[in-house]
Amino acid sequence: MWNSWREAHAEILPDLVGADLARTDLMAINFSMANLNGVDLSEAFLGEANLIGANLIRANLRGANLDKANLFGADFVEAILKGTNLIGAKLSGADFTEACLIRANFIDANLIGAQLIGAELIGADLSGAKLTEADFLGANLTAADLSGANLKGADLTRANLTKADLIGADLTKADVRNAYLISVDFRRAILKGTDFRKALLRGADFQDALLTDADFRDAIVKGAVFGKALGLSASQKEDLASRGAIVST
Repeated sequence: MWNSWREAHAEILPDLVGADLARTDLMAINFSMANLNGVDLSEAFLGEANLIGANLIRANLRGANLDKANLFGADFVEAILKGTNLIGAKLSGADFTEACLIRANFIDANLIGAQLIGAELIGADLSGAKLTEADFLGANLTAADLSGANLKGADLTRANLTKADLIGADLTKADVRNAYLISVDFRRAILKGTDFRKALLRGADFQDALLTDADFRDAIVKGAVFGKALGLSASQKEDLASRGAIVST
């Protein structure tokens, strides 16, 4: 009934500021362009929902299910999405600035061009996610799973990825300057032209990674493992070894 009403009154943009919709079944609901500022959607079921351009600033989506929902361009600034299911969700251009995304599940989600500046993504699962040109400036991705993710051209400047899993991820031309990359697993990752300048890479594992044109100037690489890494020049290997990295000859 709601979706039929929206279709008949397309000119009306719903205003549900502060509403309590916790644990509500809202499967395939049409909340496109709706004002959901501060709404409580904790543990709500929003599978396949239409939330294109919705205002979810400071909304509570803790434990909500947004499986395959369309959230293109939605605003999640300072929202709570702790443990939220966003598997396969469409999140291109969405804004998660300063949002709480601890242990959120973004498996195979589309986050191309999304803003995640200062977001808390501790333990989040972003494996296989499309993150091209996404902005993670200053985000906390400690112990996050980014294995197989596409991070081409992503901005990870000053982000904290301590103990994150980036096995097989593609960070071609990504910017990770001044990032905390302690004990990160980069095995088999594609790191062509990746900018690691001034990054903290102590204990990172680059075995079998492709490092053509990667820039490690002024990075702290003591204890980082570059065994069987591809694309490093002889001079790069010598320089990395001189700074305490473990490099195969």
